[in-house]
Parts: sequence; structure tokens; C-alpha cells
Amino acid sequence: MRPQNLLHRPLTTQKCTLGCPILDRCVGGGIPCNSITELVAESASGKTQFCLQLSLYAQLPTSHGGLSASSLYLHTEFPFPLRRLRQLSATFRNSNSALLANNDHNPCDHIFVQSVHSVDQLLDEMPKIESFIKNSKSRLPIRLIVIDSIAALFRSDFENTPGDLKKRSSLFFKISGKLKAMAVGFGLAVLVTNQVVDLIEPNEGINGLRIGNLGCLYSSGRRVCPALGLAWANCVNSRLFLLRNEEFVSEENGTVNGGGEDFVCRRARRRLCVVFAPHLPDSSCEFEITREGVFGVER
Repeated sequence: MRPQNLLHRPLTTQKCTLGCPILDRCVGGGIPCNSITELVAESASGKTQFCLQLSLYAQLPTSHGGLSASSLYLHTEFPFPLRRLRQLSATFRNSNSALLANNDHNPCDHIFVQSVHSVDQLLDEMPKIESFIKNSKSRLPIRLIVIDSIAALFRSDFENTPGDLKKRSSLFFKISGKLKAMAVGFGLAVLVTNQVVDLIEPNEGINGLRIGNLGCLYSSGRRVCPALGLAWANCVNSRLFLLRNEEFVSEENGTVNGGGEDFVCRRARRRLCVVFAPHLPDSSCEFEITREGVFGVER
């Protein structure tokens, strides 16, 4: 019996659309349920934009790529971007009013927001989250959890000592174990964001190990790697990377080069890349962030 290439077999679990066919095509149809997907990028690359848009599109019926579901959004750093959510919500509602079960509702009402400021608080919230999902009276059941971002919880509480690193790794597996159990038990899609750190080692990957499709990652002209190291990489099922680079554009004719006096405008070019996922091949696509949302670009 010949072994089968799992990449040639579609993932049968349900997925949640990212709200754009180009983006969905890049990630095999959307963010999968029953697992943890990580979105890694430097600041201002679009991580939160993806999270907000996914939380809205989860409300679409399953026949149109959604989960017919509400979302639980855990934010760990800055004040929750409510103004941006309302802006995206207006576009989402106008574009999908015919698909929503009750188009007089506010899509923001189906995104439950909770601030989390420490690892201990997150662990304390886990039983409450499970109870909330199980007993929610929301018209749409909760089937998406977003944590934005996981790295912020570990940034200041731990030092780079063997004891703290061991404790930190133990907490990684404890948190991811609880998230995976809820994902499988309730059919949830779980999306967590992670930050990057500059990589100055000469070897590929993290501590010399190549992880996934990309031996090393670059963003804004710098070599970077996902924060939290190899232990956390083993806690997620899929890892996506958003790279961001700036280019100089001529105001007169829109041409691009590496810089110069005549090229006074700068614009960011962004790309979504699959680093690793059990159901996806190596793939990537360019995307842009507009007032209306996040959209893939075909060039």
C-alpha cells in the first residue's frame, strides 16, 4: 500500500473565511476549527486587522464560509480597537446584509471582548471561558477564540534563566492544552497572534533549526524569528507569517525603486506566508489593508 501525501488530501474540518477569496485560497479555505492557528508578525503588519475581520466573518452562515457564530476576543496589550471594529463592521454589514440571519442586528454585538493582562489571569479565565461557551445565551454560539497577542503575556514576567525558561515552557503547554481541548470539544477555531524578535544568529531558523517552509523570516529589511521560541512553536498547529516591507514610489508616475530624491512617497507592501501547517503546502499572497478591510492582491 503506497503512502499518501497528506497535502493532496483536503482538510475535512470546518474552516472560517478570512473575508477575501485570495486570502482564503492561500490558507486552504480559511482558519480551521479544532486547532490553534498562529499569526506572527512585527508591529503594524496587520495582525489585529486580520483578527477583527475574522471575528466579523465568523458570523456568516456556513454555506458562505462562516461559522454562523459569535467570537470571544481576548486582547492583552493596547486598548481594544473599538473604533476600527465599528468601521469594519459597517462595511461587513453593508456587504453581507442579505446573508445575515437577522440583518437589523449590529455585528459588533456578537464579538465578546475581554482584556487579559497576565499569564495567571489567562489561566484563571480558562474555566470561565469554557463555561461561557457552554452556557452562552447568545443567538449565535461562540465558535471562535482570538488571543491578541500571546507574546505580550510573557514579555515581562520571565527572565532568561534556566528556571524561568522551564516554567515558561510548562505554561505554554498548559495554555495550549486547554485551548486545544476547547477547540476540539466545542468545534472552535482558535487564532493567536505572536510578535517577532530580531535574529542575529548565523544559522537558519530558531537555534539553528529550520521550522516550516521558510528557513528564515525577513520583515522591514530585518531578519526576524517568532517570539517565545521552539517550545511555543510546538504548541500551535499552524503558523502564518505577515511580512512587511516599505518601498519608495514616485509621486509623478508611480514607479518604484530603492529610494532617491525623486521618490518621496513610501508605501508598505505586505505578504501572507504559510510557515507550517499540516494541511497546507508552501504558499503566500500579497495583501493590502484599506478602510474597508484586509484584501488579497493578485499581481
